[in-house]
Amino acid sequence: MPVLYASRNLTECGDCPIRHRAVCAHCEKDELAELDAIKYYRSFEAGQVLVWSGDHMDFVASVVSGVATLSQVMEDGRTQTVGMLFPSDFVGRPGRDRAPYNVVATTDLVMCCFRKKPFEELMARTHNIGVRLLEMTLDELDAAREWMLLLGRKTAREKIASLLVIIAQRDASLKMCVPKGKVVFDLPLTREAMADYLGLTLETVSRQISALRREGLVSLEGKRHVTVPDFDRLQEVSGDDADGGFLA
Repeated sequence: MPVLYASRNLTECGDCPIRHRAVCAHCEKDELAELDAIKYYRSFEAGQVLVWSGDHMDFVASVVSGVATLSQVMEDGRTQTVGMLFPSDFVGRPGRDRAPYNVVATTDLVMCCFRKKPFEELMARTHNIGVRLLEMTLDELDAAREWMLLLGRKTAREKIASLLVIIAQRDASLKMCVPKGKVVFDLPLTREAMADYLGLTLETVSRQISALRREGLVSLEGKRHVTVPDFDRLQEVSGDDADGGFLA
């Protein structure tokens, strides 16, 4: 079961590490006070299910720390990962009672949750929350279109490089900087999860990561701590058909 925290025990809204990117980014002081009155924190361990597809959701939330995946199970039992949730990403949809996807914690996860009905009422009364949620929805739509390109047209090498670029960019955005030069971050996915997310086999993921390491594009400490010596070079590779043009 998830651990519940009283809101005051974890952080104040004004000191929140995701404040500049979250749904409350444009909120005024009085709006933050109203959000604070209806919020609570939930903590999940890696591998825990936050919500199953079709479940009733009585909350919406922002990811404060950690990463989760969105997935759907097909009729034959196969699971397809359809998205990832990084810190500041929004979970749930106002006006929708049921969860459209399984949401699973990939790493240890903390979410800032809002009781759904009061959140919907506050959004209807205020301008800033609705505007920010629209901005985030449009960003999510752009990201989905980019992901369609990645899955449909990019090579295995480009897919791996693109995923590393995306994670590095999201990590940098939380630090309010732009990734350039040497970039260091922790990879939130296992190789198995990367394979599922990218539509590749585990062997292909391992082979392509090994190739990137041999070429000096990335280095790994353990399985998750990633160093990119030259971010621009990795970004170039993410769109460079360097493995002969064959999709894996």
